[in-house]
Amino acid sequence: MIKLSDRLQMIADLIKNGQTVADVGTDHGFLPIFLWESKKSPKVILADISNGSLQKAIDNVQMQNYNEEIVKKYFDFRLGNGIQILENGEVDVVVIAGMGGVLMTEILGQDLVKTKSLNKIILQPRNGQGKLRWWLLNNGFNIKEEKIVREGKFICEIIGAEPINNDPNLIELPKDEEKELKKQSEDIECEVPESILISNGALALEFIEKKLEVELNVFENIKKATLMDYEKVCLSETRIKYLQSLLNKYEKRGD
Repeated sequence: MIKLSDRLQMIADLIKNGQTVADVGTDHGFLPIFLWESKKSPKVILADISNGSLQKAIDNVQMQNYNEEIVKKYFDFRLGNGIQILENGEVDVVVIAGMGGVLMTEILGQDLVKTKSLNKIILQPRNGQGKLRWWLLNNGFNIKEEKIVREGKFICEIIGAEPINNDPNLIELPKDEEKELKKQSEDIECEVPESILISNGALALEFIEKKLEVELNVFENIKKATLMDYEKVCLSETRIKYLQSLLNKYEKRGD
């Protein structure tokens, strides 16, 4: 059986037995191969916007030496953009991993009816995590899981989200309220939610410490600027206080 990296294994662990899965931006296709081989998913869709990446997935499936009938019946290769390659409710779970969080919001927002027809979305953003969480929470999704896992020198974040209901229609906000919500997408609470501490062990402590270290460096650089931006100073101070409060909670929980 194909062996996954710790990052992909954690994603696989969030998928329930019997769920059909579409891996959007599949690249090498290792996750869908594992899901089928482990009998976790009865059918997998391997999708990518890049013909070269999709071919790589096709080649990797063929290297497993399955017979042609199995490949044709259980592995579905699709070239296309995001979730547009899916029909409404066609699969239980969509996985999008290894791309930016803002790009993920664009992919999911292409068709909210289709996105909300899914039972679950599993996302592993490389950056823009706060904007991605904000988008989910303000477009009718509950964040059910927050996982972190080490991959080389990086600590990767994995988000499991489910639609609150299947109604894609959003309440139209007044312009001033909409502007305020967009501002909130920069909030540290979205970038580093308190729920990240839950069930992530000692790695959560390291994760928050790294975030705090980055913010302290940002704060020092702002103060060194020739024309100091006091609004940025206040924002950075707020972020630092929040991260320090999370560390304090973690340490008390550890006791």
